[in-house]
Amino acid sequence: MSETSARLLKLLSLLQTPREWTGTELAERLGVTTRTIRRDVERLRELGYPVHATRGTAGYRLGAGASLPPLLLDDEEAVAVVVGLRTAAGGSVAGLEEPSLRALTKLEQVLPSRLRYRVTTLHTATVRAGDEPGPRVAAETLMAVAEACRRRERLRFDYTDAHGAETVRTVEPQTLVSFGRRWYLVAFDLDRSEWRTFRVDRLRPRTPTGPRFEPRPLPYDDVATYVARQLSQAAWPYQATVALHESATAVADRVWPGMGAVEAVDDRSCLLHVGADSPWALVWMITSVDADFTLISGPPEVRVALRAHGLRCLRAVDGPDDASEEADPPRLGRP
Repeated sequence: MSETSARLLKLLSLLQTPREWTGTELAERLGVTTRTIRRDVERLRELGYPVHATRGTAGYRLGAGASLPPLLLDDEEAVAVVVGLRTAAGGSVAGLEEPSLRALTKLEQVLPSRLRYRVTTLHTATVRAGDEPGPRVAAETLMAVAEACRRRERLRFDYTDAHGAETVRTVEPQTLVSFGRRWYLVAFDLDRSEWRTFRVDRLRPRTPTGPRFEPRPLPYDDVATYVARQLSQAAWPYQATVALHESATAVADRVWPGMGAVEAVDDRSCLLHVGADSPWALVWMITSVDADFTLISGPPEVRVALRAHGLRCLRAVDGPDDASEEADPPRLGRP
């Protein structure tokens, strides 16, 4: 019996790979006859595993069933699932905490000691920083929006903006973007005839959904970059765009999430779109990238602040007499 159980587990492990196996291949792998493989496949089906057989080639593959059977995970997959469940338990989607903890408890109970040690070590040695409490999104809201995106159906919802004003919006939903601890919907607003980004925690879907639509060309090649650009500029009183004289790949690690959006131009330059609550904050953000740049657009205060910052740096190394005739540049409000 133990030999049969071990063989069934090996067979299930092979069938979980994303390919189709012939009975002969499986028999050779497990050292049995094709008749034994057929019997083992029937046993797996009785246990709830949807093993499909392909006519003609006598191939086998594992498909989707009506219920979730037990899964076989290798060491790396098991650790990844545990870490993911712990993250989900404290995540931004409301209603997932308890299911995540239940699944986590079940998985940790059966983890081999070597894997339990790895997971516990990672958990006890990690502190989550910069993950301030954020708005929670109801799981049913997230799924309703995701379903409308997948089915390409118009979506109507009540929306509360940052100032508390409520409106009813009709949109063609494109995709959901998870940014930090918030979820955003990128959609084409039919009433305003333009692309918009909506906070999912601020919307309440109306049912039923509307008619289907043909997808429109996206406003950006990379939707995540589009959302980052919207967030880095739309809400700020001061905005600027600079050309960085390095490629987008070269500066990617120097632009942190939420700071701004990088737009590739060619292999030697890119654009950085930033926003802040003061000109000096913009200067600090731009110069922190540590790359040569050219100011493309921005209010006059940003140009003044950049010039004042440059003169201040020159005075620091050359002295006040050699830096510039403008010995006392204007002092703008600090962030």
